[in-house]
Amino acid sequence: MANPTTSLIATAGLIGGYGTARWTGNRRLGGAVLALAGAGAAYRWRRTVGTGGAAALAGLYVGAFGGSHPLAKRIGAWPAVFAVTGVVAVASAVAERGAAGGR
Repeated sequence: MANPTTSLIATAGLIGGYGTARWTGNRRLGGAVLALAGAGAAYRWRRTVGTGGAAALAGLYVGAFGGSHPLAKRIGAWPAVFAVTGVVAVASAVAERGAAGGR
């Protein structure tokens, strides 16, 4: 895929970061995956939805990571990761679609 959507990059960061930490037992490595994908998504968001939109989406991305922890205590780790990832992916797609429509 030569030009993945930003929601796919964010999805890869949230799911890949958790999966990496879980399967390797190395939380720092999982955090690195999360951070690298988040930085890549933020760069793309800034280009597509502007600085303000990128800041809001990046805040949602970080908030989703943080929010997945207490949510995991209620519904389980993987369901929590999938739930917050879905929120970020949809928000990203909606924001980018809205920005594209405004051009």
